[in-house]
Amino acid sequence: MADAQRRADAVWTGSLAQGSGEVALSTSGAAGPLPVTWASRTTRSSGKTSPEELVAAAHASCYCMALSHILGEAGTPPEKLEASATITFAQIEGGFKVAGSALTVTGTVPGIDEAAFKEAAEAAKDGCPISGALKGNVELSVKATLA
Repeated sequence: MADAQRRADAVWTGSLAQGSGEVALSTSGAAGPLPVTWASRTTRSSGKTSPEELVAAAHASCYCMALSHILGEAGTPPEKLEASATITFAQIEGGFKVAGSALTVTGTVPGIDEAAFKEAAEAAKDGCPISGALKGNVELSVKATLA
């Protein structure tokens, strides 16, 4: 398989606090232009997205794929996985930082018990490529529940 590249484009006008921008998923054309503002990052979204929300979407979807793969390799492919990622954007040491990504997953997985599901969920948290990009810089956690 050849290396895959994906592109998103952003435009920003004005100052940080009063300015605004747009981001588009350029490779796929699946979304955008989506409005972004500083306020959508720090106080209220008001129908606008933020880099952190986009990271959350990337992490949740990547995590589902990784967990599906792990479960399938174990002979217990999932019927359904529902995951969310909550990204924490925090003011730390006088600046701002993506401080954490908390994953929550509920799975419908025939033939598996709760302990095996939680073990697979932890392995997916540690093994998904987006987790790998965040690891060492962002606190990662997962809460897994079998439906």
